[in-house]
Amino acid sequence: MISIREAIQTIERETVLLKAETINLEKSIGRVLAEEIRADMDLPPFDRSQMDGFAVRTNDVANAAEKNPAKLKIIGESVAGKGFDEKVKRGEAVRIMTGARVPVGADSVQKKELARETKKGEGGSFVEIAEATKERQSIVLKGAEIETGAKVFDRGELVTAQMIAPLASFGYAKIKVFKKPRVVILATGSEIVDINQKPGQDQIRDSNSIMLKVFAEKAGAETKVLPIVGDEIENLKSKIQSCLTACDVLIISGGVSVGDYDFTKPALREIGAEFFFERVSLKPGKPTVFAKLDKTLIFGLPGNPVSVAVTFYLFVRCALLKMRGAKDCELKKGFAVAEKEFKGAKERDSFLPVSVETNERGNLVIESLQFGGSSNFVAFSRANALVFVPKGKNYKKGDVVEIAYLP
Repeated sequence: MISIREAIQTIERETVLLKAETINLEKSIGRVLAEEIRADMDLPPFDRSQMDGFAVRTNDVANAAEKNPAKLKIIGESVAGKGFDEKVKRGEAVRIMTGARVPVGADSVQKKELARETKKGEGGSFVEIAEATKERQSIVLKGAEIETGAKVFDRGELVTAQMIAPLASFGYAKIKVFKKPRVVILATGSEIVDINQKPGQDQIRDSNSIMLKVFAEKAGAETKVLPIVGDEIENLKSKIQSCLTACDVLIISGGVSVGDYDFTKPALREIGAEFFFERVSLKPGKPTVFAKLDKTLIFGLPGNPVSVAVTFYLFVRCALLKMRGAKDCELKKGFAVAEKEFKGAKERDSFLPVSVETNERGNLVIESLQFGGSSNFVAFSRANALVFVPKGKNYKKGDVVEIAYLP
């Protein structure tokens, strides 16, 4: 029996990075970047006004006050998309709009509310500035947000909706991402039936297959669910062999323990799979199998739904993200205050489903779930995190504990 950390390290060692492909930007949400993204221009590309007002020379308005305004001649206008190209000289000002280019010679912008235009006369239009400005006031300098050539996003980052605008701004109509892993899901057990069937006596519906499909797709995989295989070793061997060339990862749920009708491990051994581990110091999820046949990774997960979910999040998800080139493959960790007691198992570390919320004092706390064991998938449906309880460790109410957030 190996530790959870050893299991994850083994999976990462045996997982091969998939090839890259180029896709349209609008199709990239949730994909992993296979290239660095760099700015092809300064942002902003020019000194930009932060507000509507007047572009002025600081020295010209140094003594401006409400009762003694500085009077400047308006020589033009700068608007977004059409800047003013002449130089601002002593005693001059340019009417300017938010986002417009600050003309050469001007070094500050005074907002419209502190300026008053006078009517046009023979000498032209004038503005009275009622308050002094500081140099660079209300101006975002060229390149202040990012300079040409600077790295925007790194290879291995997951593309989010918030990243689309920067990618578009720097001309990435197409981006290079890693391919999606192909996942095949196979549920075993003579006691399970399809979800659209009514279970007979001693039968239950197959909840694992659809759950694993959703989990795997959320982790960025393309999935295929095979028909349920009963407790018959030759049929199981045939099903496994038939799908290996069509997938990067095979996930089998059920049949991984040591009962008389647990055929997953014998079937894998008989077709020549290489085993890396078959027991993990984990509760729930001790009889988890990780193997390989040719280039296909094979995960044998326990049959109980909560065990399936926990082992998927800890192990299978890690492999899928590793294949996709993600920099961060493990669940995001954090800490919260226990609102109940948690007792650790004697020989195994535990990852128990919990609900984490913020209380009225602003503390992150673990709310109790009526969790009765690895088959209690109804309680698990309310979980948004897993609390880590080391073997032999007990936590009291009020203790700070480590959690792993569910994605």
